[in-house]
Amino acid sequence: MTKEPITSLTNAPILATDNLILRGPEIRDFEPLAAFYDDAPRAWGFGGALERDEAWRWFAASIGHWHIHGYGYFTIETSAGDVAGISGIWNPEGWPEPEVGWVVYAGFEGRGIAFEAASRAREWAYNDLGMSTLTSNIIIGNTRSIKLAERMGATYEHTYTNPNMGEGMLYRHPAPEALS
Repeated sequence: MTKEPITSLTNAPILATDNLILRGPEIRDFEPLAAFYDDAPRAWGFGGALERDEAWRWFAASIGHWHIHGYGYFTIETSAGDVAGISGIWNPEGWPEPEVGWVVYAGFEGRGIAFEAASRAREWAYNDLGMSTLTSNIIIGNTRSIKLAERMGATYEHTYTNPNMGEGMLYRHPAPEALS
C-alpha cells in the first residue's frame, strides 16, 4: 500500500503512540469531521451539531488555532490509516486556559483511542511546549468524557460558563511532575 504524502495545513509535529499517529490536519480530514458534526447525538458533547458550512468554519478555525498558538487539535490516525478523531490542546478566545480535548468518530469508540491520543497530546504539551498545567472542559452530562478525564488522573475543580457550550465542568490534569 502506498501512503499519500503528508499535506498538513499546519506546522504540527507528527506524534506516534503504539497504535496511533497524531498529525496536523489535512484537507481530507474535513469529511470525517463534517460527518461527526452532522450527527447531533454524537456532537452534543463538543458544542452540538453543525451545518456543513459551520463545520467548515470550525475546521478552518482549528487550522488557524495552530498558526496563532503553535498548538491545536491533531488528527488521530490509526495504524491502518483510518481517521479516527481529533485530540490536542485547545485554547480559543474566551477559554479559561489551555485544555486537553478529544473526539472519537463513530466506529472507533471503546478501543482506547481517545485515552491514548489525549495522553500523548498532554505529554507533548508538558514536555515540548513547557506547559505546567492543563484542563479538560466537559459539558455536564458527558459521562464518557468525565470517565476518560478521570482515567487520565484529572480531577473535578469547578463548574463554569463556557462561552461556546454553556455550563461546563473544568477538570484539572495532574502537573507534569506528578506524572513522572
